[in-house]
Amino acid sequence: MSPSSSFVSLTFFFVLLVSSLVFAASTSSSDDISELFDDWCQRHGKTYGSEEERQHRIQIFRDNHDFVAQHNHITNSTYSLSLNAFADLTHHEFKTSRLGLSAPSPSVMAKEQSRGVRAEVPDSVDWRKKGAVTNVKDQGSCGACWAFSATGAMEGINQIVTGDLISLSEQELVECDKSYNTGCNGGLMDYAFEFVIKNHGIDTEKDYPYQERDGTCKKDKLKRRVVTIDSYTDVTSNNEKALLEAVAAQPVSVGICGSDRAFQLYSKGIFSGPCSTSLDHAVLIVGYGSQKGVDYWILKNSWGKSWGMDGFMHMQRNTGNAEGVCGINMLASYPVKTHPNPPPLPPPGPTKCNLFTYCSAGETCCCARNLFGLCFSWKCCELDSAVCCKDGRHCCPRDHPVCDTTRSLCLKKTGNSTEIKPFWKKNSSKTLGRFEEWVM
Repeated sequence: MSPSSSFVSLTFFFVLLVSSLVFAASTSSSDDISELFDDWCQRHGKTYGSEEERQHRIQIFRDNHDFVAQHNHITNSTYSLSLNAFADLTHHEFKTSRLGLSAPSPSVMAKEQSRGVRAEVPDSVDWRKKGAVTNVKDQGSCGACWAFSATGAMEGINQIVTGDLISLSEQELVECDKSYNTGCNGGLMDYAFEFVIKNHGIDTEKDYPYQERDGTCKKDKLKRRVVTIDSYTDVTSNNEKALLEAVAAQPVSVGICGSDRAFQLYSKGIFSGPCSTSLDHAVLIVGYGSQKGVDYWILKNSWGKSWGMDGFMHMQRNTGNAEGVCGINMLASYPVKTHPNPPPLPPPGPTKCNLFTYCSAGETCCCARNLFGLCFSWKCCELDSAVCCKDGRHCCPRDHPVCDTTRSLCLKKTGNSTEIKPFWKKNSSKTLGRFEEWVM
């Protein structure tokens, strides 16, 4: 064999060896990602309708994994990312399902603020520590961030004035506030405040629970005015000092740009962008502080506790940009409360199923037997506003409204995945009233 032939053979062997090693590394990486994805699905309760869909989600998960890893290798970044509950969504899917602020044009944003100028403000404020912030909630695949921001601000001022922290009904705003706001298709906090003022109050989350979808306004719930506000104030646009003074006094609703990919996968630290000032998401500022010379806002989001720092974010402030990071200084407002809440209404009476059958307060009438569309046997589900399963023996909570009686599960469709809750079986000695099997 000639020297040139030997060189060609060695070169071919080397290329083949390198290709084999690259393929092996790729295979190992695929196995690692697949195992990581399985663990992630189990942790977040995600399932998919087909193997094809599952493989599609793995590829998206891999892409987000690479994005997270690339960002977290930046040594001077003030924040880090993680594979949170949105790691199986493309950036486009995320933006279309989790945002919902219908911001006005900059020309109509507040030019002045009515709150009196405070002489000085504390170096740091955290309204969570003062008991003025409810637990982090989850808007799900419904663009109702505006409603969560508005209720959060009203919950805060109500606690400051009355001493009572009461979780308020986002669903009432989603279903009943239709003068400008459009439920899951978006809205604005100021119009939510106006709705509550005109209605002379708002119901509690417990009595009018969130459903993650639009529905028909329940007129009877409008009469349950548990918390009231008197007016609201818009903070001067692009005035960070005015915003700081407002937050020092109470939690404040703000609009931001939440559509950046890093925002989707945020984990911890002080978020500094990059992001635009095109406002498309609403959050609640619940305080401010500083860490290692970097000032930040404390934001309460409405994407559940698996996002960010148990549902919260630190966003950089005092950057020298009038609009603030992600436009946080552009659109801010807060409710004003000076009067006490109305006296509590008497507890609701029994729920009527028909002329002769009723369920206790807080239970749901479900038909156990029907003939030609007429129910002649009723049972009571021990869940308020429950979904009755067609088998006449089970019910599901409204936040997991799909009955799967073959697997004894209650399901909730979330984008391309399904969250599940198991049936909880219970025997009852009552002949009229409760299912033998029902779901909590």
